[in-house]
Amino acid sequence: MTYAITQTCCNDATCVAVCPVNCIHPTPEERAFGSTEMLHIDPRACIDCGACADACPVDAIFPVDTLSAGQREYADINAAYYEGGERPAAGDEVDGPNFHVWGEPVFERSLPSDFGPLRVAVVGTGPAGMYAAQDLLLHTAAEVTLIDRLPVAGGLVRYGVAPDHPATKKVGDTFSRFHSHPRVRMHLGIEVGRDVTAEELSAHHDAVIYAVGASTDKRLGVTGEELPGCLSATAFVAWYNAHPEAVAQGVDLSAERVVVVGNGNVALDVARILVADPEALAATDIAAHALDALRASRVREVVVLGRRGPEDAAYTRSELLALKHVPGVELVVDDHDPRTGASIDAAAGADDRAGVLRGLPRVRTGAASPTDGGRRIVLRFHSEVVEIHGGGGGVRSVRVTDGGGAGPADLGAGLLLRAIGYRGLPVPGLPFDEASGTVPHEGGRVAGLPGSYVVGWIKRGPSGGIGANRTCAAETVGTLLADAVAGGLPAPTGDAKAFRRLARQRNRRVVDARGLAAIDRAERERGRRDGRPRVKLATVEELVATARSGRLLRLTR
Repeated sequence: MTYAITQTCCNDATCVAVCPVNCIHPTPEERAFGSTEMLHIDPRACIDCGACADACPVDAIFPVDTLSAGQREYADINAAYYEGGERPAAGDEVDGPNFHVWGEPVFERSLPSDFGPLRVAVVGTGPAGMYAAQDLLLHTAAEVTLIDRLPVAGGLVRYGVAPDHPATKKVGDTFSRFHSHPRVRMHLGIEVGRDVTAEELSAHHDAVIYAVGASTDKRLGVTGEELPGCLSATAFVAWYNAHPEAVAQGVDLSAERVVVVGNGNVALDVARILVADPEALAATDIAAHALDALRASRVREVVVLGRRGPEDAAYTRSELLALKHVPGVELVVDDHDPRTGASIDAAAGADDRAGVLRGLPRVRTGAASPTDGGRRIVLRFHSEVVEIHGGGGGVRSVRVTDGGGAGPADLGAGLLLRAIGYRGLPVPGLPFDEASGTVPHEGGRVAGLPGSYVVGWIKRGPSGGIGANRTCAAETVGTLLADAVAGGLPAPTGDAKAFRRLARQRNRRVVDARGLAAIDRAERERGRRDGRPRVKLATVEELVATARSGRLLRLTR
């Protein structure tokens, strides 16, 4: 029996490090790492030890003979990687039980014996920031200050992962064990540029790592985009994930059809949530207000628009495969453009994005949503939004390009969600590249600001999933440590106690590690009462009040 990596693979390569026979590829040292959608286990070399499954932070690895019907395709995907053109380059294979050569050992965190502890601030508690903190805490004696503008930690894991992907959220458990680490100090609810300046942050730390992500979205640039009922996927995801800055009653689901613009994983996420069975979602940590709205929703069809063809879609094959197995939801392809069907028919198979669509029903979407049948998701390729028409105080229809020589077509819809990409925002006190939406850097070192570093999407742009931040953080931390060893870090003028006093003077509602633990306990208790993993506190006021009350209760015991 062999193991297989499935849909929720996070690509952080934790499994690679524990495999005793080097059968998981691509490894971080290989050229293909970061360009493949997921990692793959070689069935020829796997010895069924289960070390990879034990180490996987997102429960993505299972024995092949235990895969469910919806996961069985992943056994073939893993095996095909080593049979086709994507496998490790010729010459990598060797005779023997391992099948793959081992690389030379690398000791990236080799520091001088007299290297003293650094005091490093990490701004942002999402995956990028926590991978950086983890690297520092596990491989150095650094003291880490965790800062986030929200009064709760988690970032993308808490507020970006779809609620029906609980396995992906489990990576948060890996990060949360560092929240109470003895060398960690936590200041949640502090915003750089509002409560403290970048200069003040640097004055109290040897180095500062900014992991602030890409928090805004790209625009369509078409007439009607400002209409009520035309939202960003960013706002919709925040709404159903109980982000404290999302408006609880901000999404109208009274129309039967929704148009989602974009062809990435986020577009598939929002489409799936819109038509999923609300009672299935009731077993997740979806926001209570979103669950109520979805129970009352009239949405029965979601049309996902892609500007290019199915062979060029930005979503991963694993997410598309999962979409084919959503209970009670039909997945169909709009064949208004002859190029769509031709691409699907010519595809090589499941290893091709277009090939995954082979065998799906093909339909034509018109001005009106269908009047018969159940819920469905329609993938419409070679189609762009030309204009958004309003009526009745919101969106009435969406005009889109139509292939095959036809003119523009109108799709009746009461809600449009744009999921065409994210963009970073400037950090006060740091340089910013408006064209790319990132902070200029060299290996993570902020240009012109010694002691300041970036990691994650604000560093490399909005690309790569959760696990991609692990190698990104390793590069940034490596650059920081090299600068420290070379004497290139400015000496701080204040200490940790001084920064704590400064933070609390500027913001009386700062949440620390004990307050965060109180929030976690309260949410899990609310979840136990409702038969759910947790019920999130959805406002800043609730989060801060819970953190304070829980902290005071522990202090009085």
